[in-house]
Amino acid sequence: MSDTTLTPGIKAGRLDAAAYDENFGDLHPRLDDHEVLVAADRCYFCHDAPCITACPTEIDIPLFIRQIATGTAEAAAETILDQNILGGMCARVCPTETLCEQACVREAAEGKPVLIGQLQRYATDTLMEQGKHPFARAVRTGKQVAVVGAGPAGLACAHRLAMHGHDVTIYDARQKPGGLNEYGIAAYKSVDGFAEREVDWLLQIGGITIETGKSLGSDLTLDQLKASHDAVFLGLGLGGVNALGLEAEDKDGIENAVDFIADLRQARDLAKLPVGRDVVVIGGGMTAVDAAVQAKLLGALNVSLVYRRGRDRMNASVFEQDLAASKGVRIITNAQPVAIHGNGAVREIEFEYTDDSLTPTGQTFRLAADQVFKAIGQTLQGDGLPKLEGRKIAVTGAGRTSVAGIWAGGDCAAGGDDLTVTAVAEGRDAAEDIHSSLMG
Repeated sequence: MSDTTLTPGIKAGRLDAAAYDENFGDLHPRLDDHEVLVAADRCYFCHDAPCITACPTEIDIPLFIRQIATGTAEAAAETILDQNILGGMCARVCPTETLCEQACVREAAEGKPVLIGQLQRYATDTLMEQGKHPFARAVRTGKQVAVVGAGPAGLACAHRLAMHGHDVTIYDARQKPGGLNEYGIAAYKSVDGFAEREVDWLLQIGGITIETGKSLGSDLTLDQLKASHDAVFLGLGLGGVNALGLEAEDKDGIENAVDFIADLRQARDLAKLPVGRDVVVIGGGMTAVDAAVQAKLLGALNVSLVYRRGRDRMNASVFEQDLAASKGVRIITNAQPVAIHGNGAVREIEFEYTDDSLTPTGQTFRLAADQVFKAIGQTLQGDGLPKLEGRKIAVTGAGRTSVAGIWAGGDCAAGGDDLTVTAVAEGRDAAEDIHSSLMG
């Protein structure tokens, strides 16, 4: 954290204890039994359901909602988890408003979709709270598979491989598994340590070993992994953060949004987490919104989110944008940073307005800032990786890379949309392809 002697605006304990509890409570509290039945009753149970096509993991949504409606939530959970083993977390963090719920027939007819995400959470929570793991491990094949990255793609891949009887070792650079689910999403989207509990539940399948503190490049090489395993899956995520490209970017008070979110997610006492008085977040995606909203909830007086394009081009969904505005975040669009001002620590950020083609207009403005979060995208890190497509690993089919015996999926692989649910689908599908390859 920045030196508070240089950044006096950054401090901890801006709010009382009750305010932290209220601000970081569950964003979408779980529906009760009556609410669930009412929500399930609104489903038309479409034969050719567009919501299934809109789900990256292709969950049979009408079936699991019908199972809930008939009082068999555990069966509904099995329907969900068969396609998406991280269905509990996806129910909490997926932008359902732009995926399955946007495709819902009720949305088209009435502007009010079936609450698919909340029904999914009800079903998966019900099963997990019973301590049940609905899948059995096949007879051991004797095959060893290495999975690099314990995020959504890696976990989904490892679970499906273990189901098929393979022995899997997951290597992850951090000290806890979970990847994005553990370190990279807003605290109010996943409360009460759910990410950690979901990983523990997933591991009940058996056959999976996790080794933390192991980074590809410094601790492991692909050649070593290939030599000691029958197949390798890369679910690295994106570890690097893009720079603003401005002078004085190393001033105190300027941080990466992903680091701020990770610190918040791992903090045991939010009252001890410093936040600025005047916070500026640069970016327009989910990470930018999560950082901006949480800064406001920690007690920042002024929080501005600045994006270089128009609001309709923001990667954050309309729901996320509206959430930010409702919490008091000021959203400024068509503006890009051009200078950082301050002596030792940031004091102001200067922006220039742009038109729709990102051409500078010559008009500038300044925002007071004692804390600035960069959220302008992340980059792939690692040496000796398979062939790249742009800034990500090139893949064909179900995650096959340019190197035989190595697959990739999730945010590190080209072609995806950087969503948790997409990462799960890619990890699952790669596992099936790995299994077919190993078994001939």
